[in-house]
Amino acid sequence: ASEFEPKVIGSIEPGGTTAEDTRQAAREMLRLGVDLLLFAGGDGTARDVYNAVGAKLPALGIPAGVKIHSAVYATNPVSAGELTALYLKGRVDRLREAEVMDIDEEAVRQGTVSAKLYGYLKIPFRTSLVQNLKMSSPGEEASLASIAYDVVEKMEDGWLYIIGPGTTTRAITDELGLEKTLIGVDVVLNRELLAVDVNEVQLLNLLNERRAKIIVTLIGGQGCVFGRGNQQISPNVIKKVGRENIIVVSAPEKLYALGQRSLWVDTGDRDVDRLLSGYVRVVTGYNQRAVRKVS
Repeated sequence: ASEFEPKVIGSIEPGGTTAEDTRQAAREMLRLGVDLLLFAGGDGTARDVYNAVGAKLPALGIPAGVKIHSAVYATNPVSAGELTALYLKGRVDRLREAEVMDIDEEAVRQGTVSAKLYGYLKIPFRTSLVQNLKMSSPGEEASLASIAYDVVEKMEDGWLYIIGPGTTTRAITDELGLEKTLIGVDVVLNRELLAVDVNEVQLLNLLNERRAKIIVTLIGGQGCVFGRGNQQISPNVIKKVGRENIIVVSAPEKLYALGQRSLWVDTGDRDVDRLLSGYVRVVTGYNQRAVRKVS
């Protein structure tokens, strides 16, 4: 249906791929003069593409990685396909220099999620199809304690609390006197840590025994709630927990910075994305809620 005739370039050893394989493929595409370099992955893949071609070749990321701070990705794979088709048909002629970011591992070791700028890729751009750069809002730290107090006060015994990554959710475990896995998912039961840095399989096993709630925050500057950095909370986990048991928390500054843009999800499951769409209450402080649309 696409009428593409694929041309396979290079070769790799099955099961033994490296970052250099990505860089070599990108360099070969540059040599061949392709119209657009599409790549699937996360921030590490974006860095590899940038290191190989810089701004010499239009590129666009298909989001498929665990961490995506960079602004070179479409909002989801479908949007990547739409934007690619528009660009190749000449209906999008604007190229924007977009940031390639990746987590500063040293900052993570110091207890802070911080992304470093590595460079810029030129991407075809249309506002509704490309995600923004992940960013923090100035002053949001002052709001976290009141959010944490609200959430902790309402915790119920006997329920699992699946707590997603981030500094906003870490304020909740701080209020409980527990240590948070900053870029992982932890599970709390009766205000004590039950499991740390869990994966999808572990979560599903835990959900066989107890009722649960999910606590997540949105990504600053992007508004993504599920599908960026919290893929352990998979579509199967979300379906088991239920939409009604999802708690979204955010400093008000982070919401205001989004302006009129909707929150959004990209779980990889279209049915679950539809399940999560609509309006959601966001905890923004003690006894304070904001209503935002999820698309």
